[in-house]
Amino acid sequence: MSIDKDFLISLPTLPGVYRMIDSAGAVLYVGKAKDLKKRVSSYFQKTDQSPRIRLMLKSVDHIDTTVTRTEAEALLLENNLIKGLKPRFNILFRDDKSYPYLLLTGHRFPRLAYFRGTPKKKDQAFGPYPNAYAVRESMQLLQKVFQLRTCEDTVFSNRSRPCLLHQIKRCTAPCVKAISPEAYARDVSASAQLLRGEATELIDHITEQMNSAAVALDFETAALLRDRLRMLSVLREKQFVDTTGSEADADVVAVAEVTGVIAVNLTMIRGGRHLGDRSFFPQHGEGATLAEALEAFIAQHYLDHPIPARILISEAIETDTLEALLSELAKKKISLLHRVTGERKVWIGMARANARLSAERRSAERSNQSLRLAALRETLDLPQLNRIECFDISHTMGEATVASCVVYEGDDLKKSDYRRYNISGITPGDDYAAMHAALIKRFHKSVEENGVLPDLLLIDGGKGQISTAIEAMTELGLGEVLLLGVAKGEARKPGLETLIFADGRELKLAKDHPGFHLIQQVRDEAHRFAITGHRAKRGKARLQSTLEDIPGIGPKRRKQLLEHFGGLQGVRNAGVDALATANGISRELAETIYSALH
Repeated sequence: MSIDKDFLISLPTLPGVYRMIDSAGAVLYVGKAKDLKKRVSSYFQKTDQSPRIRLMLKSVDHIDTTVTRTEAEALLLENNLIKGLKPRFNILFRDDKSYPYLLLTGHRFPRLAYFRGTPKKKDQAFGPYPNAYAVRESMQLLQKVFQLRTCEDTVFSNRSRPCLLHQIKRCTAPCVKAISPEAYARDVSASAQLLRGEATELIDHITEQMNSAAVALDFETAALLRDRLRMLSVLREKQFVDTTGSEADADVVAVAEVTGVIAVNLTMIRGGRHLGDRSFFPQHGEGATLAEALEAFIAQHYLDHPIPARILISEAIETDTLEALLSELAKKKISLLHRVTGERKVWIGMARANARLSAERRSAERSNQSLRLAALRETLDLPQLNRIECFDISHTMGEATVASCVVYEGDDLKKSDYRRYNISGITPGDDYAAMHAALIKRFHKSVEENGVLPDLLLIDGGKGQISTAIEAMTELGLGEVLLLGVAKGEARKPGLETLIFADGRELKLAKDHPGFHLIQQVRDEAHRFAITGHRAKRGKARLQSTLEDIPGIGPKRRKQLLEHFGGLQGVRNAGVDALATANGISRELAETIYSALH
């Protein structure tokens, strides 16, 4: 391309954001600059551009710019635009899920719980943890050591005898007053102390208590405290790292590349505890350097997630602007550290090794998927096969019918394109009508808006479903899309499926055929996605109807009951006296509710 020299001369020497745009108006790339004039002009003065940048510049039609007050503000705007526009030449990390926490509730007898979201002021939240497994593992360890309850408040308030957890020594049963409020409060305090990273102080305190109990000849208590110390030692060896002071909270971010696959590993340390790690893989990362991928991850990830005081990084990058932005977001001083020694250097080495392992696994998976796709292309004689969509229907005796559409594109499942369709207005249990309705819903916009179409459309079903699909696609004028039914084999055993073409031909592939494995993978994912949506819809419908079918209970009272007892199960577990304590529920109505639910 050639950009007008007058345009380059007119650019301000101020910080800001620039957008490379093609002739169709699509944003190709978003970048930030400390000096817009110098940065944008450099694209047209350098002769040693990377292949990725040269390819982008060939498509650029014009450049838009936005001036900001500071470089940190430009970085913030850049990453908001990247997340919103998803330009195909920017490195993009998708991490939309919130991180889980471990919660100690503000109840008189606090509950140990898994939690996502914003905790109430009276609750104590510890984390964040990199994944749900790490939270549940910590909960199990704390149950073993301190035996805190994990049951819902509604279950807790309605128990008349201890549950199984008490019998296996995982709960001290405060629900039936098997432990005093003071003793339970001490266990809660010790748990919070451990979660804050004060393991040494806690162990010293318990050791002192054990010795005092032994001197007082209270050998039962001493033995209990001795066992607790042993479990704490195991926990400390498994989860704790050597940290002191403010360094007890840190993230370690390392990046590695294997055969073109880039992986970023995030290791979380909170309160001196190693909470676990998580790997991320960028989109559009081809040709990027490790430093570019690392900088993109830090800038994008911490816009939406908690920021620790220290972030240890595996690559040398320009940190001043990032530190300024992160400190502004966190409202505290944030340090990005690359040149480290001692234990922290070991942490970076460990994170880098984990990043490399993740990149190797993803590379192997991609290679395997490429082989599968190549085999399917050859079998179906579709050399351009790239995008596969698969539809499935799920319901229970016609109730809460849901259709799923999952997408496989390139060398992986493309979850951002998954869709579910609620099907109504058909005869309950009519799978053919449901499939027809789902295909019409999915593809009518593609017809109207010239949207994306699959190279192969898989239908989970036999000849009847294929015939229905042909009718729907013909109505839409999309008869050229290749349809393929996946009919279940004898006794519905995996590996015995028959592939059915639109013209009635049937094909059975060998169990070990790579293309067949790809079809199974996509079909199974469509089935899983449909069932998940169906169960959620069915559960919601039953939750609403169970209470609203009771005379005297309308939407308002149903909402009050559910909020008061924490859900339908809590209402079911409540006795007449407990039901009568809810707002707007008389004794007579409480008896009616109890009778209807039991």
